[in-house]
Amino acid sequence: MNQAPFSGWVRRIASQRWTATAAALFAAALVIVSAAAFTARVTSARSQAVAPDATPITIPPVAKLGNDFTRIAQMLEPSVVYITSEYKIRPTTQRRRTPDPQQDEDQEEDVIPGPFRRFFQSPFGDIPVPRRQEGTGSGFIVDRNGYIMTNLHVVRDATAIKVKLTGDPTEYKAKLVGSDPELDIAVIKIDAGRPLQPVKVANSDSVQVGDWAIAIGAPFGLETTVTAGIVSALGRDLATPQQFQRFIQTDAAINPGNSGGPLVNIRGEVIGVNTMIATRSGGYEGIGFALPINIAAKSYNQIIRHGRVIRGSIGIRFPRDEAQMKNTLRALGFDHGVIVESVAPGGPAEKAGLKSEDVVLSLNGQPVRDGNDLVNRISDMPIGSEATLEIDRGGRRMTIKVPIEERDKVFKEDLAALGGRREMVDEDEKGSESSARFGIGIRPLTEERRKQLGFPQEGGVEVTVVEEDSFAEEIGMRVGDIIVSINRQPVSSFEDVKRIQSTLKRGDAVAFRVMRPVVGQTRGQRQWTGVYLSGVLPK
Repeated sequence: MNQAPFSGWVRRIASQRWTATAAALFAAALVIVSAAAFTARVTSARSQAVAPDATPITIPPVAKLGNDFTRIAQMLEPSVVYITSEYKIRPTTQRRRTPDPQQDEDQEEDVIPGPFRRFFQSPFGDIPVPRRQEGTGSGFIVDRNGYIMTNLHVVRDATAIKVKLTGDPTEYKAKLVGSDPELDIAVIKIDAGRPLQPVKVANSDSVQVGDWAIAIGAPFGLETTVTAGIVSALGRDLATPQQFQRFIQTDAAINPGNSGGPLVNIRGEVIGVNTMIATRSGGYEGIGFALPINIAAKSYNQIIRHGRVIRGSIGIRFPRDEAQMKNTLRALGFDHGVIVESVAPGGPAEKAGLKSEDVVLSLNGQPVRDGNDLVNRISDMPIGSEATLEIDRGGRRMTIKVPIEERDKVFKEDLAALGGRREMVDEDEKGSESSARFGIGIRPLTEERRKQLGFPQEGGVEVTVVEEDSFAEEIGMRVGDIIVSINRQPVSSFEDVKRIQSTLKRGDAVAFRVMRPVVGQTRGQRQWTGVYLSGVLPK
């Protein structure tokens, strides 16, 4: 059979089908295009009908403007770090406060009086404490090898410290190199495996009121947040227990989490360490405080050498109210000097014969302007050296030589309380299972504190912490109680309590004699009553 005519016929049919299909597709495309054009005309008509005189918005090409703040943010970004501190909370670590009828409702604990707060803690008041807790803060790199400066209250008592760098997802473990409780400064170190970018430091003595001030940190955990303001005041003394703290005040927004971060000038140089705010709400209200970098740098330099800060002291106290002291000096016929309020028992000043109400006029032949001048100069003197003081005693001039001793030893108990030290007697370094635990935090009573409390007796230690579910809580101990004896043995220091506690074991009976302010008293006339709080130490 001849297949050629048949195959040709098939090819013609296939060709015709392809042509028909192509024609159909073309017609369909024409319909779609026509429909789209019609829709566009309808949509355009409708749009023009809604706003016929409107001009569409056109987005211009990217053009970064940039300014000094942009440059500073970019420059400091690699040097400011985000710190997370982890705490393993025992069930017995929640602080409980007892209302004080002598204290205003809006007044904080006496560690930071009035509205001033270090802002590492929660700004929302006391909350239930979990068994594991994290806190956040900021810091800044001061050495390419990973040394970081921050606030001590950001890392104090942390079981683990973690640091994050901007743009780096790694969480680096940090170790505490050393700290200065009197300035609330700590130095930590990380090993990033590469050189890091340190900040540039300014001379904070050149800062003036009205200068630009930029705060960088992680408020509320929001990393690399930049806020700007001005320097509002210099040399602020907030009447905190820390003798050496004089702050730069700024209105740059500072909030919880900024703690330990840098305050920088318009050149991006660090002028201070953000430390504290004045607030009634717990958040930013326009007043923040930074420790001048010149002061912080002195501590840093000693910490990297010795692991701690060593300061000289002669063991005297003087009024913190500078204005009042100047008025008193003027009334006594002096235009400078320091009035001795009290001398530390057993300290170098007492041994040298310095007395209360003496007026210190000069140190080593140079006039003493005020208390800060005297303290700063003596603290910088070498331990073991001798200070020559010219004093006035009842109108008679005399010269006294006083040896310089280490401040930590002269004011040992004061500084232990100042550093937020927990009760020594509950620190069982050997981990003995038979050791007694009371579950309290205490601090010795200074003369100034006795006056503040209106407590007339000698001796005693003040209860600052009562741990939850502890023996102390069980027997009714309260924050603010003053323990005057344990099992009829008088106490007036950490050492006294520790000595007595070392003689006790679990299952022993203990009787605390405490003095407690009388509830319902007339304001300004505090009275005290003695009670026994007794129990058997749990086995």
